[in-house]
Order: sequence, then C-alpha cells, then structure tokens
Amino acid sequence: MANATVSFLGKANNTGDDNALFLKLFSGEVLAAFAKQNKMLPMTSVRSISQGKSAQFPVFGRAASAEYHTPGNEITGQVIQQNEKIITIDDLLISHSFISELDEAKAHFDYRSIYSKEMGEALANKIDQHLLQLIVLAARSSATTNGTGSGNVITDADANTNAASLITSIFEAAEDLDNDNVPAEDRFAVMTPNLYYNLVQNDKILNRDFGGQNGVYADGSVLKVAGINIVKSNTATTAFTDQSGASTTGQNNTYTGNFSTTQCVVFHKSCVGTVKLKDLKMESEYDIRRQGTLMVGKLAYGHGILRPESAVEIKTS
Repeated sequence: MANATVSFLGKANNTGDDNALFLKLFSGEVLAAFAKQNKMLPMTSVRSISQGKSAQFPVFGRAASAEYHTPGNEITGQVIQQNEKIITIDDLLISHSFISELDEAKAHFDYRSIYSKEMGEALANKIDQHLLQLIVLAARSSATTNGTGSGNVITDADANTNAASLITSIFEAAEDLDNDNVPAEDRFAVMTPNLYYNLVQNDKILNRDFGGQNGVYADGSVLKVAGINIVKSNTATTAFTDQSGASTTGQNNTYTGNFSTTQCVVFHKSCVGTVKLKDLKMESEYDIRRQGTLMVGKLAYGHGILRPESAVEIKTS
C-alpha cells in the first residue's frame, strides 16, 4: 500500500517551511486587529523616525499684533515665541503567545485567528490608554511657550449621569478651544460607552427639530456635538481610573496620574504627538527545546504633549 501524499497547509506551493503561509496570515490578522481596535493614533500628530531615541516637535506661538504702516517708518519685525517638545521612544511594547506543537496538532478549530486578534487588540489598547491619559495630563498642563494657552478643565458634577449636562460641557469645551484659536477641524470627544449611550438617548442631539443629523437612535450612534466628533472607547473605561500608582517600567514618557474623576476628553489633533521608531511587526519561531512556536507582536512608540491649549478635560467634582 502506497503512502499518502500530504498537502501541507502552511507550505508555499507545498515546499519549504511548514509555517511559511501561516506566519504571513497570522501577521496580517494581528495588523488588522490592531488597526480596527486602535482609535487614538489617527487623532494625534504622528511622526516616524528611522533611528535615534527621540524626536523634536517645534511649537510656535502667535504673532502679537498687526498694525498699519506709516510711510517712511522702518519695519523691524516682532518676536514670535517658539519652543520645542522632545518626545522619547518608550521601551519595546510587546504582546506574545507560545503554542505547543502537540496542542497545535490536536486543535480542531482555528486558534491562530483568536490569538492574533487578542495580541493585536492588546497592543492597540495599551497605545490608546497612554494617549487618553496623556490628553488628560495636557488639559491640566500650563502653556508650552509664550503666545499659546494652557489646558482647560471643566468640572461637571452630573456629567456621568446627566446627558444634557454633559452636552452643555462639550459646548463649553468647544468654546474654550475657540478662545484659544484651536482649529475647528479635527476635534474629537472621547468617552466611555456608558456616557456615549447616555448621549444617544438625548432628544436634543437626535431630534430633527434641533437639527438632528448628528446621530441615529435606531443605530445607537452619535456623530457630533458642537461640531466635535464623538468617539466611544472601551479603553477609556480603563484609562479613566486612578493610575497614579501604576507601573512605569519601560515608559520614558509620563502617562500616569489620578484620572478617576475624568469623564470625557475633548481635544484637537495637535494636542499630543506620537513618535514611531518601529511600527507593528510580527515574529514567529519554532523552539526545538520547548517543542512549540513562540509568536511576538512588537512596536516602539513614544507619546508626548505638544499643545495643552488643544485639550479639555471634563470631570466630575
């Protein structure tokens, strides 16, 4: 009796490495899960570097005044304040899994898609958590340079229970941003699902008599309040807690603080910056000593405050 001809699912053209196709598929699934779960990176100023440990972001103030010229008078110029913000790359952020060869052989389900989804989401959630906490710290910060503003904090005792009160605070936040000459485009408000669904049930946002083109009650969605894009984030539930005692191992920037009263952050894209040294990458290797495959997702990012006046924290008392 002749031996069966085996078709190896992981081999490219049935030759070479048994895991060649698996790795590519797995990497793609991790990237897809990261991109789907990560919400905050597109809302920040992102810069990629090819080498080095930090990047410089210039921050400029505003021209002090404009005036009419008297013919014959010398024009000497006026000072526009400027400063710089240095954002340092944090240590390598990783998510990893080890799969036993024996378990892999026994598996009767697609475990790789589950592992890849969890690893991608773990990395995305950590990035989002740091950025949300950094925006709160920006709202509590003083001006970066003369000619720019400090952050803004709005205390709303009922923000977490009263949707109408939260809406009023978001309008107040929009006014604060306007007063600091923050562009009207690329403004975002990020909040927990609890607050988000409180807004969905508010008539002023959805009722057509109030110009209700900003959400759909049947879909449970809110698009905008005061011209600000409303974003629901599960990560905010974790980020908006007391993180003052959280571990800072591997962090070369400050993300910690007490965020237990924070309910929502309103900000512009210029508020914080992100530096990428190593974008998301997957590695996989069979370990003969341990009879299994180690899979690692990794990236090297850093985040820092650029313009505090572009951030508003809405908190309870």
